[in-house]
Amino acid sequence: MSQEFVHLHVHSQYSLLDGALRVKELAARAKALGMRAVALTDHANMFGAIQHYKACQAAGVQPILGCEVNVARNWAGIGARGTDEAVDHLVLLATSNDGYRNLVRIVSEGHVNAASQLGPSVTLDFIEKHSAGIVGLTGCLGGVVAQRVMEHGEEAGKDQLDRLRSCFEKGSLYVELQDRGLPEQGVVNSIVSRAAADLGLPLVATIDVHFGNREDGESQLFLSCIARNHVFAEEHEAHHGSYEMFFKPAGEMIHAFRDNERAIAATLEIAERCQGLKLKLGVPQLPRFPVPEGFDTASYFRKVARDGLEQRFAELPYSPDRNAYRQRLELELDVIVKMDFPGYFLIVYDFIREAKAQGIPVGPGRGSGAGSLVAYALRITDLDPIPYGLLFERFLNPERVSMPDFDVDFCMDRRDEVIRYVAQKYGVHSVGQIATFHELKARSVIKDVARAIGFPAIEAQKIASLIPQKGPGQMYTIPEALDVEPKLKALAESEPTVQELLKQAQKLEGLTRHAGMHAAGVVISEGELWNHVPCFKNGDQLVTQYHKDDVELAGLVKFDFLGLKTLTVIQIAVSLINARPDLVGGQKFDISKIPIDDKETFALLQSGETTGVFQLESSGMQELFKGLRPDAFEDIVAAVALYRPGPLGTGMVKDFVDCKHGRQPIKKMHPLVDDILVPTYGVIVYQEQVMQIAQRLAGYTLGGADLLRRAMGKKKPEEMAKQKATFVTGSEKNGVATEKAEEIFGLLEYFAGYGFNKSHSAAYALVTYQTAYLKAHFPVEFLCALMTADRDKIDKVVRIIAEGRAWGVDILPPEVNESKIDFTVVYGAAGASKPNGAPKGVRRSSRIKDPLQPQIRFGLGAIRGVGESALQAVLEARKSGPFLDLFDFAQRVDPRRVNKGVFEALVQSGAFDASLAVRGIPRSRAFAGIDRALERSRSATKDRESGQMGLFAMVAPSATRLDEYPPAEEWDLREALNREKQSLGFYVSGHPLDRYGTDRLRDITGASQLATMDP
Repeated sequence: MSQEFVHLHVHSQYSLLDGALRVKELAARAKALGMRAVALTDHANMFGAIQHYKACQAAGVQPILGCEVNVARNWAGIGARGTDEAVDHLVLLATSNDGYRNLVRIVSEGHVNAASQLGPSVTLDFIEKHSAGIVGLTGCLGGVVAQRVMEHGEEAGKDQLDRLRSCFEKGSLYVELQDRGLPEQGVVNSIVSRAAADLGLPLVATIDVHFGNREDGESQLFLSCIARNHVFAEEHEAHHGSYEMFFKPAGEMIHAFRDNERAIAATLEIAERCQGLKLKLGVPQLPRFPVPEGFDTASYFRKVARDGLEQRFAELPYSPDRNAYRQRLELELDVIVKMDFPGYFLIVYDFIREAKAQGIPVGPGRGSGAGSLVAYALRITDLDPIPYGLLFERFLNPERVSMPDFDVDFCMDRRDEVIRYVAQKYGVHSVGQIATFHELKARSVIKDVARAIGFPAIEAQKIASLIPQKGPGQMYTIPEALDVEPKLKALAESEPTVQELLKQAQKLEGLTRHAGMHAAGVVISEGELWNHVPCFKNGDQLVTQYHKDDVELAGLVKFDFLGLKTLTVIQIAVSLINARPDLVGGQKFDISKIPIDDKETFALLQSGETTGVFQLESSGMQELFKGLRPDAFEDIVAAVALYRPGPLGTGMVKDFVDCKHGRQPIKKMHPLVDDILVPTYGVIVYQEQVMQIAQRLAGYTLGGADLLRRAMGKKKPEEMAKQKATFVTGSEKNGVATEKAEEIFGLLEYFAGYGFNKSHSAAYALVTYQTAYLKAHFPVEFLCALMTADRDKIDKVVRIIAEGRAWGVDILPPEVNESKIDFTVVYGAAGASKPNGAPKGVRRSSRIKDPLQPQIRFGLGAIRGVGESALQAVLEARKSGPFLDLFDFAQRVDPRRVNKGVFEALVQSGAFDASLAVRGIPRSRAFAGIDRALERSRSATKDRESGQMGLFAMVAPSATRLDEYPPAEEWDLREALNREKQSLGFYVSGHPLDRYGTDRLRDITGASQLATMDP
């Protein structure tokens, strides 16, 4: 008898919260146990297929790709589509590339057009249509045949098996025998064996693997607790009692099936059949971009790029060397065409062009793509790369073929419009987003297992909180935490229950909790997406079952549609600026045409008062800019690149600042390359500088220099030795002494570890500069835009209001007749009185020198408790004229959309103050009258719906009689302000300390003096 065996029915971590075997461990375990091949057959998905394929190839094990699909049960009409049928299992394995494509199609169908409401599922009819190149296994006790046997008997099971046989190519259906330690398994094995013999079908032995070792069975049970939100005791009671579903060595499987050698041999036979699967990974499959008649993709690409560059020439505020630009453009075009990427560039060019045409803000660039002149000519990017020494080869290296990757920033509020445009252009079934997978992290899995064990929630939280944070957004694993956190280690050693908790949690840590959708990653395919990769649905959105790296290996090209809030802020600010009275009807303000050397902007940056300025909001960055005192755009680019943990820890930042201001001499490297370091005062800041020095000094091509840079980053000794020899030899040919060349190579190697991508830094520095310009020249409009963009994040609004007040900007309370949903800017004239609702009291000294006296009016949309539906109801009612008072408001708004909580929030926030103040009605009386006002609202609505004219509708609206407002004790200042803060999140119309006066507060030197003051 053969001593070999291959596992063909295996569930990994991607059988979500059911499989406890990590994909990356599967191939290694098969290799360690001497198995020639191993299959992956997760429940209803192929999430781990590419990872499994790669891991097996790396381990020298044959990968078998499959899936245990759910088949919708319809025994009255076998194979017909239903909606609420139960589902049974069926294992499918791909034997060839065609089989893989059919498997992908079947699995996708199960998600996109589920045959049962119970979950992802397909019909037998659909499987039959796509069964070429697929081997079927009848599955476990939950399988199509076993379930029929257990519910309807042996003959019914045989009929079902006969139907199943007809779905597959001849000889491609195997009847599974399993030995999982379950009492009913032996009976079912006997019955299906007889049916297989009668129908001439082969048998195959499997174990339905769910975990790695027998001792992991208990951990897998805890995983089930997490999936079902059960405690361990009830899950254990309902459990079948077998821990046999582990990755058994061949010897154990052979022993278990010693009476059925053919079932063991069949595993090897199937593995041999599956050798026909040979995936070609990493071969891009771009969709075709439609080009005008008379062009192919490459010629049209060249035309739009050349035309685009000429248009850029007409717009530049400086006079470039046009021949030099055209030469660089042609070099880039040749590389892009040779690498067969014109279609990619045209796709990006097209959706960015459409976004801009629709007024959707697009970022000036992101990542290394900003180094491409072609991208600039096509308006994919908006920063001329040549004046700043940005390199195309950092983006696309002709000496190393890799896909271009444009990450594009859009206004966060309108990014989805661009994705919809792409879906409409290429087909809704050809555009999808990319999967993300959420893991059981250390803290969460500790709490999950603790809940299953029965720990009190507060105790579980206390233990989980002992897992320390390793860095921003990164936590220690449980084993790491036990090494670095003494309290956790001591607790584990002293408390056996805690030790058991951590042991089980550690076994589950890193397994996959659920699949989600990447917010930005989008793929476009030629034809339907499910013909390329397996898919699932997230709501109405098609999503690939592969994550971003696997999607690209499968041949699809990823596009990142990123939402950048700052672009939204800029758009709002520009809109507000163009609505200013002194600009209406005149020339519009255009943020893309601001001068790059504006003195007021650099004065603002030097002051460090950069709250709200993109990338410069942290106190550390503000201190850096105060010390740096930037006076050129290049200073911003460098500072953004340097302000990272690595450079900060090396002293590079201090060297940069000191060299700029002459406190430290600028170090010279070599006359051949010193000019490269002039913009950064002799400090190597950028990866591009490393490349340029290698090119200039050692004769590298820029493509070769990019390979050198990559090698330096990876620090592989053998590769570095080769690169050093090449560098030194090339430098010697240029007259550089050997010792000096070795010294410079060492410097490059050191700084390459800290160097930043200048293309990205420069593009983002432009956004930094634009926001600084707005704050320097239009501070009120800019601060208003910031508040609007963050109106649903009250803590951020509070911070911006504090900044506005520090600048002397008046923040007007909400006003039901004047406020819009968003924050707005209102203007006065010199000497004019303040608009309704302006804060009373001493005016702060203002740094705003605007003759229009702009102030910011609070938006209704930022009032707590006032939802979108209520806001729309208020605006609709306001169209017929201003509200006279609370009761007029109540009569006119829809009470189904504006409830009592909305009335209370509006009154407490001061939104009715202006209309009530003229009648001497304080907030307290208005608040007391809300119930009466609501009754008036309901009555008016009833009259409108019945078609009758109520008393109040027969005459023109007039202010309510004063006695309609119940008497109420007036709120003192503290109560009024506290209620205001309750609705707005902060004080607008005043502050509890205002009554003490500026002079008295200035004399306070400690908390003890504050304590003696009257409340």
